[in-house]
Amino acid sequence: MPLPTVILPGYFAGAEAYRGLEQFFQAKGYPVVTVPLRRQDWLPTVGGRSMAPILQPLDRTIQQVLQQYQVSQVNLVGHSAGGWIARIYLGAQPYWGRSGGEPWAAHPQIKTLVTLGTPHRSRERWTLRNLDFVNTHYPGAFYPNVRYVCVAGKAIYGERRWGAWIAYSSYQLTDGQGNVWGDGIIPIAAAHLEGAENVVLDQVQHSPKPGSLWYGSPEVLPSWISYLQ
Repeated sequence: MPLPTVILPGYFAGAEAYRGLEQFFQAKGYPVVTVPLRRQDWLPTVGGRSMAPILQPLDRTIQQVLQQYQVSQVNLVGHSAGGWIARIYLGAQPYWGRSGGEPWAAHPQIKTLVTLGTPHRSRERWTLRNLDFVNTHYPGAFYPNVRYVCVAGKAIYGERRWGAWIAYSSYQLTDGQGNVWGDGIIPIAAAHLEGAENVVLDQVQHSPKPGSLWYGSPEVLPSWISYLQ
């Protein structure tokens, strides 16, 4: 049986938004648990504050899963901001917001980290403190004992025209250039890490929308779930 997988939602997303993804995992025989977050749990992190209020339930969930399944490692899937928050969780440097500033240093407990549409770098001022911390202390696929898989969508080319303007603005805000491909929110280049297994999925958008594909769609899931075997 595959190792259990823990899903960390994206910014201001609750666990309910990932129930469909959980069902797809279960249908393929993968044990899976989503960190039980609610939208309001993100409020203390607004404005570039510490991500400790999210890292704490992430740690509780992983420890519960390790005990429940009697395993020493899990796989971790982070959607959007959940991907770089997961990199903080892996790290062994003191992090503010936790009692004593202690790190979680969880990398020995993580077999594979999959990030889905994660902005691993950004120019948004409210993310800079946390992302600078991550990329200074844990650049690229930092821990050799962890398999890093970074998945990006190639669905919308950013342009200053109707239908592509939001993508253009988001790409520019994230990586400084709007006329590039991405998932409609995050440009491909920002979603990849040096040294990781970097994957590009055609026609895949950042979040679930009626009539479109996203990272958790049943047609898309086989493209990256195999990395968790």
